[in-house]
Amino acid sequence: MIRIANAADLDAVVALHTEARATYYRGHVPDAEFLGPEEVARSRAGWAAAVDRGAVLCAVRDGEIAGIAAYGERDGLMHLTQLHVLPARWRAGVGAELHAACTGAWRAAGVTEARLEVFEKNERAQAFYAAHGWTPDTEKPRDGAHLVLRLTLGPETE
Repeated sequence: MIRIANAADLDAVVALHTEARATYYRGHVPDAEFLGPEEVARSRAGWAAAVDRGAVLCAVRDGEIAGIAAYGERDGLMHLTQLHVLPARWRAGVGAELHAACTGAWRAAGVTEARLEVFEKNERAQAFYAAHGWTPDTEKPRDGAHLVLRLTLGPETE
């Protein structure tokens, strides 16, 4: 089931985000950059604001939040800002369901193109996005240690 996150979900959302980020950042950036108290507090504040705006989707499996996604418009373009799945739920369709919910909402709003950034060392996520139609942004292929991808929404893109 996909639903909009609410304030009661905040602790689970932040914990899921922190756990997922650790899987791809660990060994590539200092732990303090994704696990330090300042970063966790910054993350919590960002997620709280996104939840308050109604901009966070949750995938619920067996009564727990198994995945989260957030998106919004920035600089006139839709951005998928977050899509994370509990590592224990990888390869179970959670990410694909969240992705489909995002693209469905975008289409309903008349969006025809979206953008995201993915950590250059996160090959698993890059493969996921490629399988869902995301391609490198030819205008701005990188943003620091992140690759920039775009998705053109056509009738058959999910």
